[in-house]
Amino acid sequence: MAIIEVEHLTKEYRLGAIQGIKQTLLNTAAHLTGKKVVARPLFKALDNVSFSIEQGEVVGIIGHNGAGKSTLLKMLAKISTPTKGTIKVNGRIAPLIEVGAGFVPDFTGRENVYLNGAILGMSKKEVDKKFDEIVDFADMAEFIDTPVKRYSSGMQVKLAFAVATSIESEILIVDEVLAVGDLAFQRKCFDRMEDLIKRQGRTVLLVSHNIRQVARMCSRVILLDHGRIKADGLPSEICDAFYAQSNRRIVDQKQSGNVSANKILMSGEVSLEELTLLDQEGAPVHDLVAGEACTIRCVFQAQKPIENIEIVYGFHTTDFVYISSMGTSHLTDEVKLVAGRNIIDCRVEHVPLTPGVYAIRIGVFDKLLTKILYGETLKVFSVLQNRIPLSKMTQQGLIDIPATWHFSSDKQASEDTFKFSTIPGGSPPIMPMEGN
Repeated sequence: MAIIEVEHLTKEYRLGAIQGIKQTLLNTAAHLTGKKVVARPLFKALDNVSFSIEQGEVVGIIGHNGAGKSTLLKMLAKISTPTKGTIKVNGRIAPLIEVGAGFVPDFTGRENVYLNGAILGMSKKEVDKKFDEIVDFADMAEFIDTPVKRYSSGMQVKLAFAVATSIESEILIVDEVLAVGDLAFQRKCFDRMEDLIKRQGRTVLLVSHNIRQVARMCSRVILLDHGRIKADGLPSEICDAFYAQSNRRIVDQKQSGNVSANKILMSGEVSLEELTLLDQEGAPVHDLVAGEACTIRCVFQAQKPIENIEIVYGFHTTDFVYISSMGTSHLTDEVKLVAGRNIIDCRVEHVPLTPGVYAIRIGVFDKLLTKILYGETLKVFSVLQNRIPLSKMTQQGLIDIPATWHFSSDKQASEDTFKFSTIPGGSPPIMPMEGN
């Protein structure tokens, strides 16, 4: 039996500013006298959404900003009511949507733990039982009797997260709250979530723009687009579909070859005039081919000679995961710019990226490693599949590392019989060493 059932769920909002009492009365009078009143347009945040979730499922909900993700969670948590449709929930819900909502600044941390627990549906006896665990998890023992108005925002969120995740509920609803506090506390949040999911068997609905996190934690993903369910299925398939959707938008917006100055931080000593990708033959291209050579060419304009600098060209994903940096720091000769125009090429003999959409970042640093020039997403490009069939595991990573595979059995090893297979983009097979 499904623990959550949603049927034909629709949520509409009236666009425009909230009307005052005067305008409301005028509209009412006009309506009563038969005059036509121009109604403000309706916006469908959710449009005929239907799905069901089984006990123990961990479901990620992804989509662009305004797709209806948070609206859906608020409907499920009964924070907001639907315009049309029905929601059936068979179990207690712990919503981590507005973490920290309800905290009173003049109350102490201790008082707010009890208040927030009550808001989330916990009895005083339940909070008493969980209190020490909540305080220990939030690392707040030293400050628990201090008024919350003296807490930092990070301290407040840590305490609120500890309270919310301590509820004994069948269903946990999480909306963009896992990246709270410092790195050490974020690690504790992930461990807590994995405990709730894997060992306690909770049903979890997770909304996050961190798609890699969703793919890792969820057993199923729903993709929303303009209030409708566009796809529902395995995390790998749905997350890949979302990346493809986002990348298509980025590619549609990408510029030809000119560099936009507003994307670059510059000290004024050096400016970037051109950024061009060249294929292995030296011809300008907009896209690269996996496994083939390429050159990144930049044209810098220097106001004066600059000596002992470091130049870095790098690849990153469209969601800003840094993949690689090609820098000049390892060169034996000193790198310098002359006054005027400087053309600096970086040749990559083997494009190590799997097919997808990527971007280039450029940095120029002085001898003290101070940024003279720096910019990200200066050029967006696609990496295309080469002639070798695309691996089914390609989306499990970003880098194509050349490798050689060796297959043998005990019998084959005794007869010195070996088989080799090279992955796409890899080097030719190497001969086995004696004794393998």
